[in-house]
Amino acid sequence: MTDTLFLGETRKIDPSRRPSDSSRDGAEIGPTDLVLGEWRALGLALPDMTVLRDYRLGRVRSLLRELDLAGLLLFDPLNIRYATDSMNMQAWTSHNFARACFVPTEGPVILWDFIGCAHLTRHLPLIEEIRFSASFFYFTNAEHADADAERFAAEIDDLLRQYGGGNRRLAVDKMELPGAFALQALGVDLHSGQRVMELARLIKDANELRAIRCAVAATEAAVDEMRKVLVPGISENALWAELHRGNIARGGEWIETRLLASGPRTNPWFHECGPRVIQDGDLLGFDTDCVSTYGYCCDISRTWLTGERKPSDEQRRLYQIAYEHIQRNMELLRPGVSFEELSLKGDNLSDEFAPRRYCVKFHGIGLCDEFPSIRYSQDFVAGVYRDGYDHLQPGMTLTVEAYIGAVGGREGVKLEDQVLITETGIENLTSQPFDADLLAS
Repeated sequence: MTDTLFLGETRKIDPSRRPSDSSRDGAEIGPTDLVLGEWRALGLALPDMTVLRDYRLGRVRSLLRELDLAGLLLFDPLNIRYATDSMNMQAWTSHNFARACFVPTEGPVILWDFIGCAHLTRHLPLIEEIRFSASFFYFTNAEHADADAERFAAEIDDLLRQYGGGNRRLAVDKMELPGAFALQALGVDLHSGQRVMELARLIKDANELRAIRCAVAATEAAVDEMRKVLVPGISENALWAELHRGNIARGGEWIETRLLASGPRTNPWFHECGPRVIQDGDLLGFDTDCVSTYGYCCDISRTWLTGERKPSDEQRRLYQIAYEHIQRNMELLRPGVSFEELSLKGDNLSDEFAPRRYCVKFHGIGLCDEFPSIRYSQDFVAGVYRDGYDHLQPGMTLTVEAYIGAVGGREGVKLEDQVLITETGIENLTSQPFDADLLAS
């Protein structure tokens, strides 16, 4: 079979031609020698990627059966990654839906990849067929978008008839409107694929947790390197670039935000890094949002004091309130606690800091920010969680975070740890130290 791939061509995967995952000349990105050495020094076990992939696809199919769905159509690159471990231009395809994946509840997994990219998937055992031309967005399809959507919908309709056993209920995570309209015109009953995927991604097994621990360690090593170059006179952009460099050097993938700010730009929060030159005595806050090795996200936040000056009383006060806030909220975490209880109980911010509270107290974390999103009591909405998926369970990974900054204040403090729910409580996956000078009384 030729390696030249054209619009509309399909390719069945021949398992005998799959290269080894360990091939440095193949499609697998994988961890680098630098981070493998760091993990060995830390005594970290590596994940078994075959087991990891089987577990994740099994989670997806278990939810499809539970919800009586014939299958799942994915466009979100993070969802495709979870179900198949396939990736291709992840940031670009997050806003240009050029790839899709069909996961039937029973039957072969089929990937529509970008034209000419079959070689990126040959090492992945779960994908049984590769097709092309899943795009029907205006940039690439222009005035043919509706017709191309109808052609694609007909393919999906045919697959449902082959593998659905008469079930016409299809979950879709994200899709351009012409595709949704075309599927509905064919009598396909559409349901939320985001719901399926968020619930599937909720519980991590021991092997998946190995990958997460490795990703956290890789990110923390890059954070350590960023700390070493933090001196008065460096710009925010130059400091943030060090985290990117450290992530890529270890086989990490990208960083989802640019949340790093210094001095007066730390209050209010959500300034992204810019050309400001960091001054002696400034607070410097950041949120990693780092998609690291194996595609897993390390989401931790720290605030540091810049330079040799002693912190002011106000800087210490803000920092210690933030530190105590996340420590007290961590005390709530144990299996069986409801998400509603996490929202309504725990440490409450004073009137001074509540107006600029962070958007969540806790949130799930895996390949990226994931369900659940647990808000402060002021923002809680009753009935937002589904029965059976409304409480903490062992194997969930969460972040615990806080932003402390007053309206009219000069600076603010952002802190966040990443934790695992165990059978008895939590394991803090984060080892990045807090700032000792700011914690000192």
